[in-house]
Amino acid sequence: MQDDRRVASPPGGGWRLFDVDHRTLYSIGDLARRTGLPVRTIRFYSDSGVLPPTYRSSANHRRYDLTAVARLDLIRTLRELGVDLASIHRVLADEITVSQAAIAHAEALDVQIRVLRLRRAVLRAVAKRHFSPEEIKLMHRIVQLSEAERHRLINDFVDSTFGGVDANPELMELLRSAMPELPDEPTAEQVECWIELAELVQDTDFRASVRRMAEYQAAERADGDQTGLHHDLTNDVRDRVAAAFTAGIQPASAQAGLVVSELVARYADTFEATDSPEYRAKMLTRLTIANDPRVERYWHLIATINGSPTMTPLAPIFSWLTEALQHHPEP
Repeated sequence: MQDDRRVASPPGGGWRLFDVDHRTLYSIGDLARRTGLPVRTIRFYSDSGVLPPTYRSSANHRRYDLTAVARLDLIRTLRELGVDLASIHRVLADEITVSQAAIAHAEALDVQIRVLRLRRAVLRAVAKRHFSPEEIKLMHRIVQLSEAERHRLINDFVDSTFGGVDANPELMELLRSAMPELPDEPTAEQVECWIELAELVQDTDFRASVRRMAEYQAAERADGDQTGLHHDLTNDVRDRVAAAFTAGIQPASAQAGLVVSELVARYADTFEATDSPEYRAKMLTRLTIANDPRVERYWHLIATINGSPTMTPLAPIFSWLTEALQHHPEP
């Protein structure tokens, strides 16, 4: 059967008439029955330019050949995979390959998946506790921070507290290297810890407390102290005070005085000093400035966010030693 058909010529070429075999052409309704797609969807693709009609009948009805059918199958597949029409148009125009479009879309999906995982974690955190609408809004905003923004927040905290003073360089290096790395699929606990950490490092009172520590360290270094982070000393104090805890020794007791003498001697050996009332007073000042429980909380939050082992709480240990020193100020 023959019928007059119009085929689109290149832009500016107008319309030309051709005799075309009717059996090779499909209407939009034919395409809908063949592919299972709604007529309105096919018409939308056609109007959008990704599925231009092969011919138009003398009545100006759109007609499509087998090449257009194959084109529609590709469009449907890419759309089901979530590829946007603009990218599909570029693929069909040979501006990019299907592989390039797939890579770009996969990368976009990675971002979307990460956002969805974060939202899920926030919702789980909200489900565990009764947050106000304002707190939920704040949680969502903080969790959305990028890795670079999270690092910038911590670096700003370190700059504001340790900047401009000659504090312990090993501690500075540790602070700079221990960045919160919120995983792509965080737990509700990790989300809560990140939110708490973000609030903590912006707390003016906490910043002032850490600044006092930095200034004290700088003064000690100016006075000749070039020691590092004192891990061995900290472990010795922890073990000895933990033993005193277990034995039920109270800070004001005579037995505590013996423990204090042992630990003061350990400190004096580390810092090349001699046990005396003056040194014990200096040591008490050091412990009072350094023993802010929020510092320990800071490291606990970092470890939880990064999925690392958390430290044994030391605040009770140093609180006991501080109180014991107050009761036993002389050798």
